[in-house]
Amino acid sequence: MTWLRKAKEGLKAQQRRRELPDGLWTKCEDCGEILYHKELERNLWTCSKCSYHFRISARSYVKILVDEDTFVERFSEVVSTDPLKFRDAKRYSDRLKKAREETGLSEAVLCGEGRIEGHPCVLAIMDFAFLGGSLASAAGERIARSILLAIETRHPLLILSSSGGARMFEGILSLMQMAKANALLARLSDAGVPYISIMTHPTTGGVTASFASVGDVILAEPKALIGFAGPRVIKQTINQELPEGFQRSEFLLQKGMIDRIVHRTELKKTIAWLLRFFAAGAALPQKPRRRAGESLARFRAASLPIGTALPPAPPAPAAEPAAAGTTEIEVPEPSPNGTAAGPSKASAPVSPAKAPAPVSPAKAPAPGQPASPAPSAKTPTKSSAKPPARPTAREVRVEE
Repeated sequence: MTWLRKAKEGLKAQQRRRELPDGLWTKCEDCGEILYHKELERNLWTCSKCSYHFRISARSYVKILVDEDTFVERFSEVVSTDPLKFRDAKRYSDRLKKAREETGLSEAVLCGEGRIEGHPCVLAIMDFAFLGGSLASAAGERIARSILLAIETRHPLLILSSSGGARMFEGILSLMQMAKANALLARLSDAGVPYISIMTHPTTGGVTASFASVGDVILAEPKALIGFAGPRVIKQTINQELPEGFQRSEFLLQKGMIDRIVHRTELKKTIAWLLRFFAAGAALPQKPRRRAGESLARFRAASLPIGTALPPAPPAPAAEPAAAGTTEIEVPEPSPNGTAAGPSKASAPVSPAKAPAPVSPAKAPAPGQPASPAPSAKTPTKSSAKPPARPTAREVRVEE
């Protein structure tokens, strides 16, 4: 019986359980690679194996892009309220309070001024952790004030988008921010101030449909989801299979919606190069160019400083006086079909009038002969009629 047998037990080594602190390793969400936390932080939160870009906060982007101790936060006093008294599973005011406690931000966008490799600029960076980076009335007002600040200081504007679209808790008030931001961006373009748009994962909804897609230069991070509606909604609507990589930044680069895909480690260097390029272009003496569809009055008003009157139109050139001893004669102008259209004046010398030649009296017919018929003018027919000669010049001047 087994209970009578003595079990042979060998020597047991003492196993010491090593306790590892939490947050030391992180698993890549794309390839599944186990990444050391400090190495991940050195790579600016990107996977060293597949280049997957982890989602980071707005303040982390400030540390990556802006020079040290140069960022000054602006418009932090503009915060969202609950104008519609919205409530679903939770109250909207409770959601705002929780998002502010978790992120340390007062709104979904962080605005301010700073320098990138010595170049001053105005920044507006969205944070997806704050209610999905949704665009609300306060977030739209902060972006609008940032645009006005860029126009006032003539510093380039940089908007980094990471959003799910307009905030549903504020209804039409959040949708109005799309039109307001784009109207101010049109004024920014008229003032000749550069605007750089950066799309990160994800950039969808009303943010994509408004200010994120109208930059002078549009950059995007690798494999970022960019679109208006989600791919699942589009697939169910059209009942068709979507192409591989649909709505990803690589797909949109092929279609021409974005200008360049930039790795996060190269983002600051690329933006600094663009700022140097725009600064060098602004220093060149060049005339403002009229945009397509822009009226002449709007073009003149945007090209001159405020309060400057438009220059008067240049006077028409005066006609040259005729030389002495000449007079004006009528010369027919040519028409498109080759016939004479109408007379025009030209100068020709005055010649003395010649006396008319004497007309000989008609001979009377001899007696008994019939009188010959009077000569009649010949009527030209279509075959014998010739078109009038086309003048070689509109104006003829002959001097004595």
